Amino acid sequence: MSRPNGTDPALPAAGDSAAPGALSRRAILGGFAGAAAIAATQWTPAGLIPAAEASAAPVPPNFPAGITLGVQNYKNWSGEMRADDVWTAVPAHPSDVVVLANWARANGYRLRPRGMSHNWSPILIPNGGDTSHTILVDTTQHLTSLTVNAGSPTTVTVETGCTVDRLLDKLEQAGRGLIATTAPGALSIGGVLAIGAHGSGIPTPSETRPQGGTYGTLSNLVLSLTAVVWNQSAGAYELKTFQRTDPEIGPFLVHLGRAFVTEVTLQTNANQRLRCQNFYHDQIGTLLGPPGGSGKKLADYIRDSGRVEVIWFPFTTVPWLKVWSVAPSKPWVSKQINSPYPYTFANFVTEDQAQFLADIQTGNTGGTEVFTNAEMAVVGSGLIVTWTWDVWGWSKNTQLFVEPTTLRIHEGGWAVLTTRANVQRVLNEFFVKYTSLLGAYKANGQYPCNSPIELRVTGIDRPDEVAVAGAVVPSLSAARGRPDHPEWDTVVWLDVATLPGTPANHDFYQQMDSWIWSNYTGNYATVRPEWSKGWAYGTGGAWTDTAAVTGRIPQSFRDGQPAASNWDAARATYNKYDPARVFSNAFLDVLLP
Repeated sequence: MSRPNGTDPALPAAGDSAAPGALSRRAILGGFAGAAAIAATQWTPAGLIPAAEASAAPVPPNFPAGITLGVQNYKNWSGEMRADDVWTAVPAHPSDVVVLANWARANGYRLRPRGMSHNWSPILIPNGGDTSHTILVDTTQHLTSLTVNAGSPTTVTVETGCTVDRLLDKLEQAGRGLIATTAPGALSIGGVLAIGAHGSGIPTPSETRPQGGTYGTLSNLVLSLTAVVWNQSAGAYELKTFQRTDPEIGPFLVHLGRAFVTEVTLQTNANQRLRCQNFYHDQIGTLLGPPGGSGKKLADYIRDSGRVEVIWFPFTTVPWLKVWSVAPSKPWVSKQINSPYPYTFANFVTEDQAQFLADIQTGNTGGTEVFTNAEMAVVGSGLIVTWTWDVWGWSKNTQLFVEPTTLRIHEGGWAVLTTRANVQRVLNEFFVKYTSLLGAYKANGQYPCNSPIELRVTGIDRPDEVAVAGAVVPSLSAARGRPDHPEWDTVVWLDVATLPGTPANHDFYQQMDSWIWSNYTGNYATVRPEWSKGWAYGTGGAWTDTAAVTGRIPQSFRDGQPAASNWDAARATYNKYDPARVFSNAFLDVLLP
């Protein structure tokens, strides 16, 4: 997490060997270019220092023969979580993870499943934590098998180290797809399911849900999963498969790293052709204005298409509005695209961005408004130059647009559960608070936010969208419905971004976090954290408000839920199947004791 003084631990701070003033535009640009080049390739053992050559000590004792072991540095997406010289194992088969689990229990070690590390929160490795008895388990090298299974609906069985990119490629080849998916594709399936990742989309009034599809999170697609669990009778860890009708599967569907899932079977839907219109003309104050009145609101776009995303930089007047619609035939004005990531202008670090990054590290945020307006201008001109303001193609080609080479930012995330009729109210109240708080900071000469807000809307994780009767809901999904409020059928995802190390961002996020949790309450709405992002903001930044970590966040998964499947029931399941807490870390020990 970020340091209390607002500096980014990934960059030099006062007292380090290089002073902040020494950071040049060239150094920043070169550093990000290098990071982008590394991120653009899959993490491989080529960067793994073999155990025999590693200087890290001590070598894990009695380590199982035949499983690759070495040392590698860890850094999360934004660079706010990092650990050097972490012992890393590379299993060749799911059975190797069982061997590792039994070894770890016997020798006092913990295992952390590693995918593509596109995550902000400390559920894998907390920043600055003791990793001397931690083994990262890289799933991306060999736990990647994928099989498309014929049936009604067609399903896919995939190991959790496989990426979203590869999964969607294979599904497209089989004529299958997903209603919605994540914006990045360089994510592991295991990582996506661990935090209940989502896309954006709810059905239009005239839309019929395709068989095998869901408007909830990707975790709601799971029909069965295999996890490494403790067998009390056998006195050992083993592989166990849970069906979606098994009451104990709920906590494993979104497990926050408190379990190790090796394989899942997902339902799929017939692939759809989608049109994505990219608008750059809506005034943000109108788009996110109060319900009713003049001008087209985001709720109007949602009514007409069901699938939207707003990307808006502070201190600008218009957002990048993405609107998807089902279009079996290509509209004559649309550009056909046959591969994903069409917005090339948004997936590299420019020299101007590098200069601004260098300024931030010296505490100079005076150029924020110029920077954010320049960023939005790049979007406007980029859509024209690349001819991508209106694109059409198979679902993944219009939905995947964030590449590993994009600028790395910190994001706070909240899921607001409400009724579809209240979506515009939720958005307007958030917009008014966000802009008024930014204005107050600006009046004090501070600019805590310099990156966009991102707004998406999905359905909840509905059991009746699962292809088997009696499906169990994901216990810890942020998109889980509330039985006591069946009218709450929609989730509004609120993301607030800034560059790591931006002065005053901790105070700003703490105030936004507190307001969000206090505003969306009662019979109107409720709030849960978006697990992969920043949440529980304290004086030290994200994840440092211990009272929230142990109080209101667990309570949000108790309220309105049956005792047999609430937060406490999920904890009991984790502790039953992993009593030695092999699959945990210091942060999870507090969140899920």
